[in-house]
Amino acid sequence: MDVRTTRFGVIEIAEDRVITYEKGLLGFPERKRFCLLEPGEDACFFWLQSLDDPALAFVVTDPALFVPEYAVPIRKEQMETLSMSNLDDAQVFVIVNKVDGFLTGNLQGPLIINTIKRIGEQMVVAEKRWTTRHQLVKVAEEARKTA
Repeated sequence: MDVRTTRFGVIEIAEDRVITYEKGLLGFPERKRFCLLEPGEDACFFWLQSLDDPALAFVVTDPALFVPEYAVPIRKEQMETLSMSNLDDAQVFVIVNKVDGFLTGNLQGPLIINTIKRIGEQMVVAEKRWTTRHQLVKVAEEARKTA
């Protein structure tokens, strides 16, 4: 399928790469279909591109790469919503932003994806030690000058 994007032009993705968020994402309830775009083979940051809005894309990452102690408590009813029978089928991502020379991750609003059924849900983690702007990595000085 051809997908129109404002950042990357028209790209082709396979139908089996579509991730459906039945509830949409927080702030974007009407945007339900997304795909993950991998900029390189060993990339640790990806683009979560909306298939419903060419201008809507988020940088996302696996938080375990930066915060090894981070864990999302997935309840039984959430597993049912995601049609998951096994936690091994889950992939967790967080939305990344650049704030004051750091890349931050929204650890309070992780994105959980059932990698088998390609169903996603954005959850809200109530644990106070995680924030919406948890520092992941400092941006290099050269990168900040060109940004």
